[in-house]
Amino acid sequence: MGHPVAHSKSPQLFRHWLDSNGLAGHYVPLHVSPDAFETTLRAMPGMGFVGANVTIPHKQRAMELADHVTERATRIGAANTLTFQQNGEIHADNTDGFGFLENLRQNAPHWRPEGGAAVVLGAGGAARAVLVSLLDAGVPRIILANRTRSRADDLAQSFGPAIEVIDWADLAEALPEGVSVINTTSLGMSGKAPLTLDLSGLHKDQVVTDLVYSPLETDLLRAASKAGCHTVDGLGMLLYQAVPGFKRWFGVTPVVTPQTRKAVLA
Repeated sequence: MGHPVAHSKSPQLFRHWLDSNGLAGHYVPLHVSPDAFETTLRAMPGMGFVGANVTIPHKQRAMELADHVTERATRIGAANTLTFQQNGEIHADNTDGFGFLENLRQNAPHWRPEGGAAVVLGAGGAARAVLVSLLDAGVPRIILANRTRSRADDLAQSFGPAIEVIDWADLAEALPEGVSVINTTSLGMSGKAPLTLDLSGLHKDQVVTDLVYSPLETDLLRAASKAGCHTVDGLGMLLYQAVPGFKRWFGVTPVVTPQTRKAVLA
């Protein structure tokens, strides 16, 4: 459920998993305006839906309407995975942080969160999920930068002294400090503004990941690869964040494989 939602690759992902597991089920994109969101959501359990994913701009509203909210969704301040109970109650969770961490663990198995600082670009909803997951994983220090510093300052207040906010202009100088570097902004996404940042400070001891997956290799990842960094693209986060929801709704734990990636990119 989103507004818009036509760009989502989740229907392709779930179709692949349903078919590969021999399950009779459907996963459909629903373009729902904010004004119609509550009415639509409350009608879905009675229509036979077992759950739903929600994306922009519904993530916060979904959490407000839910009967039960997980601790991690509360900490992130948004929900992306809803499960409808038999009595019609709505269970809300946020699996974005899980998907982010699992993508790193599977595609950069040598990464050790306790090994040093993380540099995070951006202070939106995705950044909040990333910060929660990094802190829970044991990252000791996070350097946070956003083009509008006040948003980063506001975000940092929720997490305490482990978050160090710097000006966007100082980001190039801070990049070498990160054991990991994470772009949570839309900069570099197809149709969006480019990430115009001095990336000369990147070095081979870093893991660099970009939540953007269109294009699959962003300018950030290309520059990081040339610098010898271990790079992780953003598609894996989309795939892994969907695993818990699929398991709850269909009773089977799906596996992320090269074929899964091909199905989503087709």
